[in-house]
Amino acid sequence: MRTPQHRTLNIGILAHVDAGKTSLTERLLFDTGAIDRLGSVDAGSTRTDTGELERRRGITIRTAVAPLTLGDLRVNLIDTPGHSDFIAEVERALGVLDGAVLVLSAVEGVQAQTRVLMKTLRRLRLPTLVFVNKTDRAGAREAGLLADVRHRLTPHIVPMGTVRDLGTPAARTVPGSLADPDFRDLVAEALAEGDDALLADLVAGHVPTARELATRLADRTGRGLAYPVFFGSALSGQGVDALLDGIASLLPPAPATDRNAGSTGTVFAVERGTCGEKTAYLRLFAGELSERERITLRRPEADGTPGEHTGRITGLKVVGAPAAEPLTAGGIARIRGLPRVRVGDRLGPEPHGDTEPHFAPPSLETVVRPVRPDDAARLHSALTALADQDPLIGTRALPGGGTSVLLYGEVQKEIVAATLSTEFGVDALFEPSRAVYRERPTGTGEAYEEIDRHGGHVFWATVGLRVAPGAPGSGTVFRRDTELGALPLAFDRAVEETVTRTLAQGLHGWQVTDCVVTLTRSGFVGPMSTAADFRSLTPLVLMRALAAAGTRVYEPCLDYELELPLDTLSAATAALAALGAEIRDTSGGTDSWLVTGVISAARAADFERRLPALARGEATWWATPAADRPHPGEPPARARTGADPLNRAEYLRHLGRV
Repeated sequence: MRTPQHRTLNIGILAHVDAGKTSLTERLLFDTGAIDRLGSVDAGSTRTDTGELERRRGITIRTAVAPLTLGDLRVNLIDTPGHSDFIAEVERALGVLDGAVLVLSAVEGVQAQTRVLMKTLRRLRLPTLVFVNKTDRAGAREAGLLADVRHRLTPHIVPMGTVRDLGTPAARTVPGSLADPDFRDLVAEALAEGDDALLADLVAGHVPTARELATRLADRTGRGLAYPVFFGSALSGQGVDALLDGIASLLPPAPATDRNAGSTGTVFAVERGTCGEKTAYLRLFAGELSERERITLRRPEADGTPGEHTGRITGLKVVGAPAAEPLTAGGIARIRGLPRVRVGDRLGPEPHGDTEPHFAPPSLETVVRPVRPDDAARLHSALTALADQDPLIGTRALPGGGTSVLLYGEVQKEIVAATLSTEFGVDALFEPSRAVYRERPTGTGEAYEEIDRHGGHVFWATVGLRVAPGAPGSGTVFRRDTELGALPLAFDRAVEETVTRTLAQGLHGWQVTDCVVTLTRSGFVGPMSTAADFRSLTPLVLMRALAAAGTRVYEPCLDYELELPLDTLSAATAALAALGAEIRDTSGGTDSWLVTGVISAARAADFERRLPALARGEATWWATPAADRPHPGEPPARARTGADPLNRAEYLRHLGRV
């Protein structure tokens, strides 16, 4: 007999750093009986921050899952990092959530990362509750904070109560009740702002009943159109009961699916044991999985080509399940037995839901070298292992024992360095970070090389390629002007895969994007020709075509918003202009200026370092990835890895063909 399928709700706890989301996670687990004592961030004893570095620094670095039960509802709390340098962890969590709780501090209010998160939550229409934490701290606000939330996050909020003795240790949350006519009127008015039918009823004097209003509130919250706001304190527990009621009644659980349907899911976290063994966290969207079952996981490889690996599940533990049971749709399981598993691997033929990146890839790059030259191989192996947990760091081996790593910021660099030392025993040196540029073709170029029937050939292959600009955001598009079937499948695939891999390093060493590569000629001689001939020849032809087309280097940019005191505007804008930033708009209020514009990602860190002195530490800086732009002046170059196909003699010597 099959175990009955449980209702499951996967929710993320998201916030700006230090807003109290890990403390809230602890309180939710404690108040529901999932843990028997409250952990402390300061003491390093929280349930979700289990890594040594997390406990030492008091910040969340890796996504963690903790289960609790609300009646017949299983809730998996997914605690995500708050620091912007670990936004990739948040991105992966968003892809497996049914809802979210966005935590704000009643003292600090709306902060930079809060705005980034809410914009993403609104775009995804992910059902979200807002929890205003730290109401018992001096300086806590209610009315002013709600006004800031409406202005800077979303106007569609529904306050679910109020606070007495705000900003004191005696602060007490007073939850609203729909049985109270006054509260019912407030909720109805808030919902009517986005509901024309409800607005018409209110104008006509027809106020919905408590049950009707509860249904409307749950419906609009479930569709990401309304955002209930709860007040409380994670430390004292005030307001947490009301939040738990909201989680159970307002956030829709994962939909049930046919267990016999094809299984689809996503690996969103990977843990590595002391002996190197991997445990993967997999969210299942459809179907059912059991221990000892063979599964195939798919992912794009580093060069953009599709990859897959198959393995047998040797261990499967459903998060929150009291006993052994299969993983059903909506659930999350810890899975063992898949040595090649990586974060981002997908189960099933088609990705589930929104597969577009929620945040841009890292825009900074650093080179890591071992302190002891003999540790070069260990360093690269350790960084490759870290890439299993965070594929966006994009490791790339460099000549001389160094490894390139992609980053979001300097804090992430510090964490990588500490992890290498404490977990892998490798001390490393990090070069100063630099921006990651892109190349795009500026024209069209062609090249070809044919088999010489008189014996002067180097490769038993004929390849002709044309390179042309592609549509913005199209990446690399591969086409064929040759007849379908003109090449055996293995040879055709070798050309296409090599094109993608070769374009990882353009004329100046940067990734080439937004281009169309067309196969214009092809030929082979059986049985002499092999796929290796096509893989070896394609870079020579492609880079000659790319050189004929020409490329331009583009620099990554950030859209920024800067809020600063009235008397500091001149100094701040002068500093921005000196760094080549574009100022789009400047608007003034009664006590501050808001400046918006675009700045090069390479120079943003310089401005952030100078900002506290420019604005007496009273400014707020917020930046998100923007469209890149042509790099002015001499294009920067990046050291090439491997032999350069533009240097034919060197390339052939590297292949041993001379």
